[in-house]
Amino acid sequence: MKKKKREYQSSELVKSFARIYGFEGKLIAFEIKDFLEDYLDESLFREIKSVSLEKGCIIITIDSPLLKHDFKMRKSFYLKKFQDKFGEERFNDLQIL
Repeated sequence: MKKKKREYQSSELVKSFARIYGFEGKLIAFEIKDFLEDYLDESLFREIKSVSLEKGCIIITIDSPLLKHDFKMRKSFYLKKFQDKFGEERFNDLQIL
């Protein structure tokens, strides 16, 4: 089935609006949080308070000291996972708070 000239997927429109209005970073942060929800156990995921993206740095705020320590120990592993999933050029660092 061929797309008509002005026929778009809703996800394409959301990404386009995000790029135009400057909240593409927030959209990517939501995608990272969704990825973590699928990747982690439900009880561990509940300990993640927020995910944000600032100037190529992913910032994850975690309530649990044990989970925070685990993320810090495996920082390069998680950064590589995010780069593989969302593109290597988007992220250059990961901070765990």
